[in-house]
Amino acid sequence: MSQAIAAHEAEAASSDGHAWRVLARLPPEPRRALLWLPALGVAARHYLPLADALAARGVAVFLHEWRGHGSSSLRAGRGRDWGYRELLVQDIPASKAVLNRLLPDGVERIVGGHSLGGQLACCRLALAPGTADAVWLVASGAPYWRAFPMPHKAWLPFAYRFLPWLARVNGALPGRRIGFGGNEAAGVIRDWARTAISGRYAADGLAQDLEAGMARLTQPVRALLLADDWLAPRSSLDFLLSKLPASEVEAVCLDADGAGTRPDHYAWMQQPAAVADWLVA
Repeated sequence: MSQAIAAHEAEAASSDGHAWRVLARLPPEPRRALLWLPALGVAARHYLPLADALAARGVAVFLHEWRGHGSSSLRAGRGRDWGYRELLVQDIPASKAVLNRLLPDGVERIVGGHSLGGQLACCRLALAPGTADAVWLVASGAPYWRAFPMPHKAWLPFAYRFLPWLARVNGALPGRRIGFGGNEAAGVIRDWARTAISGRYAADGLAQDLEAGMARLTQPVRALLLADDWLAPRSSLDFLLSKLPASEVEAVCLDADGAGTRPDHYAWMQQPAAVADWLVA
């Protein structure tokens, strides 16, 4: 990483007392600024290789931290619950405020994310369409069961009903034990499963219509798929993008040669050069 690129950490906090650290990589004269939202259960620090790669290409990167993970002051459990509403209305805006505080108004704003992060980037923009000029998605797509090919389509409805039940009876989803996500709040899993079963984005306690908001968005979208990523296949991405009919979309699928690593849901995070190249192209 160039010595001219500054590594920065900033404290962020929501109105309900939740606190975390936003990790940033700041090139000396950034052309663009990216607020990056992680995948389900993934701490922000795991995207530092991506942040370094993008910063070396002139993009200032701010890594959001999901409530309950990494530097977050909260952990999910009995009596400690939240859902998409808290993530969308309280936490993401606070990380965005860090970006706005550190960079001038003239720098292009981008919101993006990996997997669930990409989905919630679109949902956040649906609530506040003036907060970003473009959307970047990597290995992201809607979890709607009908948007998956066989054989996954056959068993996903069972999983989408079992996981909210497990989270409810356990007080939180024990994701580390079962190999899916992290220790996730029951409310997050409930909101996620609602979309996975119905195909529609909504959040408990949120009055705004996320679907209508996404349909009105006009920001351009760059979306990158990985060829061996069964968690976010092209059909899943296409279903998510169908909710953005007014946006101009550019999408690409990288195989092992194009990605420079195993083209699955996670391997690119450690070797993100090809991903960074395409995003900034």
